[in-house]
Amino acid sequence: MKRSVPGLVVVLLVLCPLAAAAAEPAAGGEVAAVERTIHASIGWAATKDRALLESVMSHDPSFFIFHPDSKSTVVGWEPMEKLFAFWMDPRFKATGYAIRDLRINLSRSGDVSWFSAILDDCGEWDSKASCWKDVRWTGVLEKRNGAWVIVQMHFSFAKDPQPAKPAAAESPQS
Repeated sequence: MKRSVPGLVVVLLVLCPLAAAAAEPAAGGEVAAVERTIHASIGWAATKDRALLESVMSHDPSFFIFHPDSKSTVVGWEPMEKLFAFWMDPRFKATGYAIRDLRINLSRSGDVSWFSAILDDCGEWDSKASCWKDVRWTGVLEKRNGAWVIVQMHFSFAKDPQPAKPAAAESPQS
């Protein structure tokens, strides 16, 4: 048995990195799927694709969203459904969004993900423009029946202004 232990160690040393390398593309695919879900949760409004938004949100009583003001907290799917009356109203029009500094993490089990980002989400109501700029956005997703769904989100505004990003350094001209 002594002779098989060193052989087993060598086999494990060879196979473990190969297994980890094989897992990396799968994790990359999951991160990409989570990113698509995050974009769909905001981008659906451009075409008012209600079915898309419904497909990326959990329909649980425990679903929740913290908005920047304390009056707009959503707890459960039923209150979320009530918001569709506003979004589907012809006076509402999404005019664009941008997601910056998106960070996505996956749990070791691969069925939970959490993210953070800075969001600009702009629209119009009755031709009057409004825009959330530089909103801090975090959320948690679960993989259910093979699809990623958002189970909670939190939006907030920083009290201090966002620092300006430094301009890209110019390369010297010859």
